[in-house]
Amino acid sequence: MDAQIVLGILATAGAVSIFMFALKGLLDQVPDVIRSWRRIMVEARRPHSEHAPEREDHRPPSAGVDGS
Repeated sequence: MDAQIVLGILATAGAVSIFMFALKGLLDQVPDVIRSWRRIMVEARRPHSEHAPEREDHRPPSAGVDGS
């Protein structure tokens, strides 16, 4: 009977430990999720031009391949 009580206590402590480990892992991801959500909202609110997409290097497009 005493062994069953000890095993029950150990099993409960193990289950609580696993739950806390999983909860900590989940809570550690919350700041990254919030940052990602904010980036999405900023991008969604930014006005976009209906013209061609902007070049990332911000240089004007060249006149042609042969330089003409």
